Amino acid sequence: METKDVTFVIVTFNSEKVIFECIDLLPKESKKIIIENSNNLNLKNSLEKKYENLSCLLMNENLGYGKGNNIGIKLSETENVFILNPDVRFKISNLKKFLNIIKNENFVIAAPISNEDSNIFKNNQIIKEVNFVKGFAMLLNKKYLRKNYFDENIFLYLEEIDLCKRVKNDGGRILKVNLPIVHFGGLSHGDRGSEEMEKSRNWHWMWSKFYYQKKHYGYLIGLWSTLPNFLSSLLKYLFYSFTKNSNKKNIYEMRFFGLLNSYLLKKSFYRPNLNKIK
Repeated sequence: METKDVTFVIVTFNSEKVIFECIDLLPKESKKIIIENSNNLNLKNSLEKKYENLSCLLMNENLGYGKGNNIGIKLSETENVFILNPDVRFKISNLKKFLNIIKNENFVIAAPISNEDSNIFKNNQIIKEVNFVKGFAMLLNKKYLRKNYFDENIFLYLEEIDLCKRVKNDGGRILKVNLPIVHFGGLSHGDRGSEEMEKSRNWHWMWSKFYYQKKHYGYLIGLWSTLPNFLSSLLKYLFYSFTKNSNKKNIYEMRFFGLLNSYLLKKSFYRPNLNKIK
């Protein structure tokens, strides 16, 4: 497998501070499909002007991580699609090593590792079959996925865990490769310090947590596993409201209502307000 045989799909949202450095490190001959969820025309023009083999599609609404990636996957013409977060740094030399390591492997999903994952490998082990990989960098084999892509009901969080579980349930192989890459984390969809993005993250983390449990294990198991989060969020919301700590109050308010709406089987509707993002 060569770099020209891989299409990179990157979903962006308020990512102009990190996306350029990400693409700078990718091979010129590889096609890149950028799904721009904040409808940033200036970013689209800048990307398409600067880079070869790149197309940037503007979405009229924020579709989320899973649905955005699905659009890119379906548009890709190569069998292998590399899902990448814009805050990942993947050097060409390491990419070539990665592709060379897995070229003779039968897999559905393969992924490099972040530094904290290196302890799962024993001795000189290079490849390990696992139950799931993290979504910041994952290579998908479309042939074996058989159009079984990300669950578009999930707006943010646990999309890759859900996909991996379905792949494993179908008998597919998921591989981790002992090749670390740089992932900054928390920068792929807005600044860490943005209050609006923090509210969105907390709402969706709780919504997705229950949805995932309900989907795979049933409503009652989902309820039982997340009830401590629900009660804790409510108590902390009340406490921080009383102590007038607005930052903490907002966080636990969003966690509480994210879970509540998931319990009520409502769609993952919350969207960050672009006008309030720093």
